Order: sequence, then C-alpha cells, then structure tokens
Amino acid sequence: MTAPVLTTSDVVVEYRGRPPLRAVDGVSLAIGAGEVVALVGESGCGKSSLARAVIGIEKRASGTVTFGASDVPVLGIRRRPRALTGMQMVFQDPNSSLNPRRRVGDQIGDGVSAALARGEAGSNPAEWLERVGLDPNAARSYPHQFSGGQKQRIAIARALAARPEMLVADEPISALDASTQTSVAALMRALCLEAGAGMLFISHDLSVVRRIADRTLVMYRGRIVESGHTETIWQGPIHPYTQALLAAIPVPDGAGRLPITPMDADRLAWTETIPEALERTAP
Repeated sequence: MTAPVLTTSDVVVEYRGRPPLRAVDGVSLAIGAGEVVALVGESGCGKSSLARAVIGIEKRASGTVTFGASDVPVLGIRRRPRALTGMQMVFQDPNSSLNPRRRVGDQIGDGVSAALARGEAGSNPAEWLERVGLDPNAARSYPHQFSGGQKQRIAIARALAARPEMLVADEPISALDASTQTSVAALMRALCLEAGAGMLFISHDLSVVRRIADRTLVMYRGRIVESGHTETIWQGPIHPYTQALLAAIPVPDGAGRLPITPMDADRLAWTETIPEALERTAP
C-alpha cells in the first residue's frame, strides 16, 4: 500500500441510551492513494456510523481520524477548512444530500469551486454530468426532475468534481438500477485511480465489491472482524461471519425460476383452488 491518505485509530461512536449504544467499537484502518477499500456487513453493524465519523459529521466518543497531515475535527456551523475539502462523501440517500432549491449544475459547481480553491484543475459541471452517464443539458434542471438513480449519479458527479484525494461512498449504488450498478461503481473506481484518490466503498452488493475493491473489511457489531485482499477473502474466508455473508450470495442454478419456499407453496395451492370455488358458487 502507498502512503496512507486516510488513517483512523481506535474510533468509537456511541449513541445516547442507558447504557449507551456503541455503534463503532475501536476501528482502525488505513487507505492509501489510488486504493479502493470496501467495507461490508449487515444493516445496523455500524458501517454508516463509521463513514460519518470519518468525514467528521458524526461525533466520536474517542479515537482519531487523520486525512493526510490534518486531523479531521467534528464539523460545526463554520465552513470546513480548505484542506479538508479534499475529502468528499457520497451519501446513501441523494434526496437528503441534494438541495432541492438549486440547479444541478450549480451544485456540481460547488465541487468544481472546491477543487479550484485547492489549486486543482476544474472542469465544467456539464462535463461531469456526461461522465456519469447523464445529459449535459441537465445542468439547468432541479433535483426533483430526476429519478432516484439519476439523483445519485448527480451526487457522485458533485463529489468527484471536487477532485478529492479521498472519497467516502456510503452505499452509493443502492439507488441505481441493477443493470447500471456495476458500471457506475467501476466508473467511480476509474475516476479515483485517475486522480490518485483513495476510496472507502460501503456496499451490500458483494458481487460489485469483488469487482472493484483492492481490499475488503468485514464489519460485525461495530468491529472489523476480518480484513485482507478482496480475492483472498473470497477464496478463503476465515471468520464465521464472513463465511455466512459469502454463503448468502445468490448463485444461479440454471433453473430459470426462483426457489419456492413453503410459504410460496401454500400460496400457490390456495390460488389454484380459486377457479374451483368460483365454479361452485356460479349461478
């Protein structure tokens, strides 16, 4: 791995309660320039909490996050330091991350402005829309004029337009059609490699993770229980939880239909009796 762009040390995130709920329990990781690291695990295991703590929008109970040579503080009401604009985030829900009152081009322009302020090369917002597979003329439109998948592409374009050195992507492809998820994830990887940026890629889609991630971290109940090169983990998972995750990936059997569960069988049997019942009650 190259010199780390992002480093976390014993990060702990807790939420109020009696006792407090520990969502992230002492996570340490390092991501190098041009490296894609995937974070996988079931819903509620703490992946999003860790992502938000890394970017600075979630308070940490303890631990440190370092981006380059700068410590990442918890964001307040003041504008974040210019050096930290080199770390961007793509949120899971584009409806909450895009401003409904501003044109799409203006929002992507914020990313371009952040890049220019750090001395990076900027580009036209329309060019970024085209790079994520949207019509360049969409720059004059508002978020409500797009589908959920298109909004997520816009959010990705805005983050990448800032020419980040580190991209934190929290389920960035979950709102996309299945037919485009892999291509958009591959595009994100290609653009990060082109810019020499690191990426923390959080996803439930393990098949996509296998295609784009250099390393994979497996999270369970707030802790990293297994980590290593992606293909190594896929070929020989060690932790029982990792084994269970990989065993849950659907494998096509060539039958051309979904497996029938006992509940499905009961429903089919009940449905098949409907014509007979109608015949008995017909005048």
